[in-house]
Amino acid sequence: MEKQNKKAVQEESLELLKKKIDGRDSFRPEVSPAVIKRLPRYFRYLRELIRMGKSRVSSAELSRMMNVTASQIRQDLNCFGGFGQQGYGYNVNYLYTKICEILGVGFGFRAAVIGAGDLGSALVRSPMFEKRGVDVVAMFDVSRAIIGKKIGNVRVYSMDELEAKLCEYSVDIAILTLPKEHAVEVAGRLSDAGIHGIWNFTGKELELEDDGVIVENVHIGDSLMILCYEVAQSLNNRKDDK
Repeated sequence: MEKQNKKAVQEESLELLKKKIDGRDSFRPEVSPAVIKRLPRYFRYLRELIRMGKSRVSSAELSRMMNVTASQIRQDLNCFGGFGQQGYGYNVNYLYTKICEILGVGFGFRAAVIGAGDLGSALVRSPMFEKRGVDVVAMFDVSRAIIGKKIGNVRVYSMDELEAKLCEYSVDIAILTLPKEHAVEVAGRLSDAGIHGIWNFTGKELELEDDGVIVENVHIGDSLMILCYEVAQSLNNRKDDK
């Protein structure tokens, strides 16, 4: 009976998500994961061009801004049918709109942050979500000192209310910023509650593809270690040049 209830919740959540996406003039071609990983950079630089009032941009101009070859840019954008004309460049607003559609910006995704500590609080206060069309509607924590309070404009609820509030707010995405030892247990609860995606900052690798949940595991420490390596290499190269 419990399994049937979980399946019913997941199916209902999936139907709600489909309603958010269906009916939109979405442009979602099948492209390689490598290209998709570069699209957020195009998104950021095109936003900057729009703020500058630019209506047209060439692949050469984008190349100088992004430190990517013009050939790579043309190859990436041709995956989506070719948005530019030779000698005329790309229409910045049109290209930005299409990349937003591909990335799901403005699809009305709702998110909840699990863990209202320093990292979770900092993320909620960031304008990052609003700029990408994601609405953070709730936070959850176990600390009685913070439950019931607001961080930014987002109320913190008890973990005891997790499933009920996820359903009430029709949450699609969960952001995990809780201690890693609780990651697997909470991820299981999120899956059972019909969550479709998890942005995981806990440091614990999670895989829930079999449950139909997409997980993006983020390891901030990995990025720091790469930076440390590159700084050390740079210092060594300077010594060798002397």
